[in-house]
Amino acid sequence: MFLTITTTGTPERPATDLGYLLHKHPDKAQAFSTSYGTAHVLYPEAETGRCTAALLLEVDAVALVRRGKGKGRGGAPDAALAQYVNDRPYAASSLLAVALSSVFSSAMKGVCNARPELPGQARPLRVEVPALPARGGPDLVRKLFEPLGWTVTAAPVPLDTEFPDWGDSRYVSLVLEADALTLAEALRHLYVLLPVLDDAKHYWVAPDEVDKLLRVGEGWLPGHPEQRLITSRYLSRRWSLTRQATERLELVRLAETDDSEVEEIDNAVEAETETEEKPTPLAVQRREAIVTALRQSGAARVLDLGCGQGQLVQTLLKDPAFTEIVGVDVSMRALTIASRRLKLDRMGERQASRVQLFQGSLAYTDVRLKGYDAAVLSEVIEHLDLPRLPALEYAVFGSARPRTVLVTTPNVEYNVRWESLPAGHVRHGDHRFEWTRAEFRAWAEAVAERHGYGVGFVAVGPDDPEVGPPTQMAVFTMTSPKEAKAA
Repeated sequence: MFLTITTTGTPERPATDLGYLLHKHPDKAQAFSTSYGTAHVLYPEAETGRCTAALLLEVDAVALVRRGKGKGRGGAPDAALAQYVNDRPYAASSLLAVALSSVFSSAMKGVCNARPELPGQARPLRVEVPALPARGGPDLVRKLFEPLGWTVTAAPVPLDTEFPDWGDSRYVSLVLEADALTLAEALRHLYVLLPVLDDAKHYWVAPDEVDKLLRVGEGWLPGHPEQRLITSRYLSRRWSLTRQATERLELVRLAETDDSEVEEIDNAVEAETETEEKPTPLAVQRREAIVTALRQSGAARVLDLGCGQGQLVQTLLKDPAFTEIVGVDVSMRALTIASRRLKLDRMGERQASRVQLFQGSLAYTDVRLKGYDAAVLSEVIEHLDLPRLPALEYAVFGSARPRTVLVTTPNVEYNVRWESLPAGHVRHGDHRFEWTRAEFRAWAEAVAERHGYGVGFVAVGPDDPEVGPPTQMAVFTMTSPKEAKAA
C-alpha cells in the first residue's frame, strides 16, 4: 500500500522543510520493520519549490495470518477472500495508519527538535492514496475530510476497466488538498479516518483505544459533524467503548463552548457552590500520608504489596526520589487495569525502567520481594482471613524484610461517623475484619517484636477526639542488625 505527502514552498520557506518535520532525510531511502511487514520512506522529488515524501508499506501476508485470527485481527474483511490472498497488502487500512504513527511518530506529535518553529506552521499539503477502501462511497469520504479543511477528490475505482458494466468497486483513489494545515493535523486526520473508511481493524480494539482516539482527535473530533460514525467505526462498533468515548467528547465540546476546562464541566453536577472547598477524599489523604512516610524513611526502592489498580504506584512515579516501584497483586484483572492506568505501553523508556507489575500472593514467600527499601500494605490486611495473617506476616517481615514497612487499615471505631454505613457493618463487603486502635496496635507491636522492628503509629484523616481517625497507619522500621538477628 502506498501514500504520498506533498508540499510546496518558496526560497524563504523551502518545501524541503518536510524532511525536518518527518525526521527523514530527503537524500535517503529508509526502511523500518513493523509487525506485519516493512515500511519504506523515500522522496520522489525534493526541491525548494516542491517536495514529496512517500510511504510504501510491504505487508507480509503470512505474518498477517499468523498474528491475526479472523476479521479485525488481521484476517480479510470479506469472508469470500482467502486468508493469504486479499486486499490487505494493497488497500490503505489500519495497517497503514499504524505504520504512519510508528514511522512518523514525532511528526504526528508536532515535535521537531532541530527546527522547533516548523511544526506549528500551516503549509499547503497534498495527500494521495491510490487505493482506499471506502465503505460508504465517495460521499462519505467527502463528509469525513471536508469539514477538516480538505478539498477532496475521491474517484471510484472500477471493478474491471475492461468491463465497465460491472460497475465500481468499494475502493476510491483519494486526493486531499489543503491550503493551510500543519503536518501534525494532517497525519492525525489520516491516522483516524483511514481505518474508519475501511471499517475494519487488524488488531483487537481494547479499552485503551478510547484514550488513543481522544488524544489523536484532540482539536477536531469533538466538533466534527460525523463524530458518532467516526467513533463507532474506529472502536469497531464496541458499544460500551463508543458510549464512553461519546460522553467524553461531549464534555470536551461543552468545555470548548464555555471556554472552560473539562474538569469544571464534569463537576458541574455537584451540589457544592464555587466558594465551598471540597474535602480531600480519604484515599488521597491516605496516599499522601504514605508518600510522606516513605520520604521520611529515605526509601528509593518501594514495593506496593496488594497494589490493586495502581493508584499508589501512579502517585509514586511522579516523585523522582523513588527510583524503583514494584506493584504486586494476586489479581491479574487488577494488574491489567493498573497497567492501563499507568499507560505502560506508551511510557517513555526512562520512566518505564522505574516501574514493574507482577502477580504474586502475600500468603507465600517470594524471592522477588527481597532487597527493597520499603514495602507498603495499604488497605490489604483486612481482606485476609485472620488465620492467614501469620503467613503474610512471615512473607513480608520474615522473608522479604524491607527496611521500612507501612501498613494502613480502617479504624472500626470511626465507623459510627459514617452516616451512610449501617450500624454493625464493615466498610467493604470483602473486609474479613476491622480493628479498633487497640487491636491494631497490639498486632503491630507483636509483629515488630517477633521480627526485629520498631513501630510507630500515624493517624490518617480527621482525628476525632472520641473515636480516632478513619484510617490508622503503622510505620515499621528495622532495628539494628544485632537486634534483628536476635529477634
